Amino acid sequence: MTQTTLEDLAELMDAPSENRSLEFKKAENQFDCTKLFKRCVAIGNEGGGRIILGVTDKRPRQVVNTKAFLSVPKIEADIFAKLKFRVVVEELFHPDGRVLVFNVPSRPIGSVFDFEGQYLMRVGEETPPMSADRLRTIFAEGQPPWEERLAADHVAGSDVVKLLQTDVFFDLLDLPYPTTLTTRLKILVDEGLLLERSGDFGITNLAAVCFANDFRDFATIRHKYQRFVIYEGLGKLATRLDRMESRGIAIDFEQRVDEIYSRLPGGEFIDSALRKERRMLPRVAIRELLANALIHQDFDHDGNHVLVELFDNRLMISSPGKPLIDTERFIDGYRSRNEKLADLMRRLGICERLSSGIDKVITSVELAQLPPPDFRVQNELTFSLLFAAKPLEDMDRGERVRACYQHCCLRYVLLKSTTNQSVRERFGLQPTQMETASRILRDTVQAGRIKIDPTKSNSMKFREYLPDWA
Repeated sequence: MTQTTLEDLAELMDAPSENRSLEFKKAENQFDCTKLFKRCVAIGNEGGGRIILGVTDKRPRQVVNTKAFLSVPKIEADIFAKLKFRVVVEELFHPDGRVLVFNVPSRPIGSVFDFEGQYLMRVGEETPPMSADRLRTIFAEGQPPWEERLAADHVAGSDVVKLLQTDVFFDLLDLPYPTTLTTRLKILVDEGLLLERSGDFGITNLAAVCFANDFRDFATIRHKYQRFVIYEGLGKLATRLDRMESRGIAIDFEQRVDEIYSRLPGGEFIDSALRKERRMLPRVAIRELLANALIHQDFDHDGNHVLVELFDNRLMISSPGKPLIDTERFIDGYRSRNEKLADLMRRLGICERLSSGIDKVITSVELAQLPPPDFRVQNELTFSLLFAAKPLEDMDRGERVRACYQHCCLRYVLLKSTTNQSVRERFGLQPTQMETASRILRDTVQAGRIKIDPTKSNSMKFREYLPDWA
């Protein structure tokens, strides 16, 4: 029985544009079977939808009559034989010609449609394979969040306190340490760190990753240790230190930051007759980026761990998985892959609320007048880079533009204006160097990263700027 009426077709043809669930193809004489199979798989993987043959794709759309797939039962059977799922094909006879509507179902929860072993998605006219990160997300559908899954099951209460440093939980929350094991375990159950069984306990991934004495005691986090490597010079040819940290994130986080900070190149200087020490990078920037990497990593990403690499002129922190928001929106945007972990880390005082940690990074870098941080995504990894000081004249155009964009984003979220004066302050320029600041602003506007605020003064001296997304 036909489900799509001519009235329904008219409404579909009036859609503002094609989207993930709706496609139009002229297909006046024929349509390639392989292309059809791929698009059915891609649309099914995106939630299902319709492919309509015999209609132009640009508005105002018109029916042009299709001669493709003259036997509807045959093409339905061919699709099922090839793809192993059913697509209902409807044949409509419009006054202007024949139209075919392919009703593609959505993939089942936790599974993916494939074409010849490839899991496809729709990107415009293309149907590329899904990324490994996207596939892991789909396969995890219907399961509890990673933090709630068990790292160990049927563990005796006395063994729980051997595997976990439970005292850290109470110390960081400034809670009195329970005098009895029973009370201690009950509080951890109430916090969702343990799952109470009949006579024993399950230890959640959340408890293990935060408080484990040794990650190697838990199969689910065995490879999620933190590694710290120091290289000689600017490359990776010679190594001075290669250390692995496999204890829970919460146990000695501040000590980990201190270890990295103490290893930075630095020197002494005299300020107000006092001898002080200055390191290559601000400690707060290292702290916030390390916390982000540990907390927002993709724990389902096998074989990778958080890696901190120190060179003579930069620090690089990488973590498994792609971020859930664009790297250009780290300053103002927030979306956590591991919300329960992030919430617990906020309560323990290890990470900041929402995206304020990145605000601190940018602020500390600007105060030290360092080159801007760089956030990159490559090979299913997220990289954060901090750079040693160098004069403005040694920064290339890309660095200046990135610094100006980050400055503008930071000012925007702090409800402050970006002006020639604020840019001069960011780069340590003198009042006589207005043209240098103007050139940086012009380059950043031309790069499409910031824009002139149309509601404010148009005078070059008092002009104000906004991030491109504002």
